[in-house]
Amino acid sequence: MVSNVYLGRRKLLLGMGSALGAGLVSACATGQTGPVATRQAKGGSVLTKPIIIAHRGASGLRPEHTLAAYQLAIDQGADFIEPDLVLTKDGHLICRHENEISGTTNVASKPEFADRKKVHVIDGEPYEGWFTEDFTLAEIKTLRCKERLPQLRPGNMAYDGQFDVPTFEEVLELAKRQIATTGHTIGVYPETKHPTWFEGLNLSFDAPLVTLIQRYGLDAADAPIFIQSFEVTNLKRLRGKTKAPLVQLMAKDGGPFDLSKAGVTYGSMATAAGLKEIATYANGVGPEKILILPRDASNKNLIPTSFVADAHKAGLVVHPWTFRAENYFLPDDYRRGQSSDPTYLAQHGDLIAEVQAFMAAGVDGVFSDFPDIAVQARASQ
Repeated sequence: MVSNVYLGRRKLLLGMGSALGAGLVSACATGQTGPVATRQAKGGSVLTKPIIIAHRGASGLRPEHTLAAYQLAIDQGADFIEPDLVLTKDGHLICRHENEISGTTNVASKPEFADRKKVHVIDGEPYEGWFTEDFTLAEIKTLRCKERLPQLRPGNMAYDGQFDVPTFEEVLELAKRQIATTGHTIGVYPETKHPTWFEGLNLSFDAPLVTLIQRYGLDAADAPIFIQSFEVTNLKRLRGKTKAPLVQLMAKDGGPFDLSKAGVTYGSMATAAGLKEIATYANGVGPEKILILPRDASNKNLIPTSFVADAHKAGLVVHPWTFRAENYFLPDDYRRGQSSDPTYLAQHGDLIAEVQAFMAAGVDGVFSDFPDIAVQARASQ
């Protein structure tokens, strides 16, 4: 069974948005069903199922962050679609995994942009390539997307060159249309990428992000949206600008770049005390999954940590990342096939079993590149 969750001072009623007008969630008032989630208000007893978050869309089956990937995820039953957000030179929010785009678009083959290739030091690390902040939206729209992991997902290469780079507003429009078509609320789960870097360029996420979530009726505590970030300062600032739920992302190693000089690490944030501090400005946490189910030296799962229980005690929902079907990403417990096969790491293992192990550990949602498999795992849990 999935554990009950005490949400403390905030009560998330996903998919039952109270926004008015023609916004994204206005149709909820007509009786649409909404995303499911594990939640319990203090003194109450509401237990439903974890949400399925389509990580960059159905990115295991289509090039990530394309409208085709998001549409397929919706068709497969995802509750939320997740766009990573970066900014263009003229301040538009677009959907890319990183602001360096040579790995996900055909920009390197465009002679008119050859002189845009640069080296930028972002969050303390040097990167060479083409960066969204050096392009206008009109220029970005001339590019076409390609598969980021061709060695693991060669089938996705069949779609290279077919799709342009979507804006965040186009994703919101897609969700709005699907609400009207299907009668089900489709949530959005945007991530602000490298906010400190962009702020140093006088490009802030705050104004365009808040403007859009207000325009689409998502500026409410019960709206079907989560705003996520690996940094802290921008989440705290957004807390004062929007009522939308916020999620603190964290990895097994390192720490938030904006607090690196203060010596803050994700390890310290993942403690009971650290999670209690996160609850002062966020509604949930998005941990790397190994923080919940660690692995031994043989890449096999160990027993769950106290992370989920500690987060729930602090009043936070828990949405770990990322659940992928390829053996490359799975612990040895769930890998399938012959390791001598040259395609072994690209072959699919038992993702259903892995998702169910985390649901049994009490998580409130999962990020997955294969939302159809995650939906199947939830249904048979």
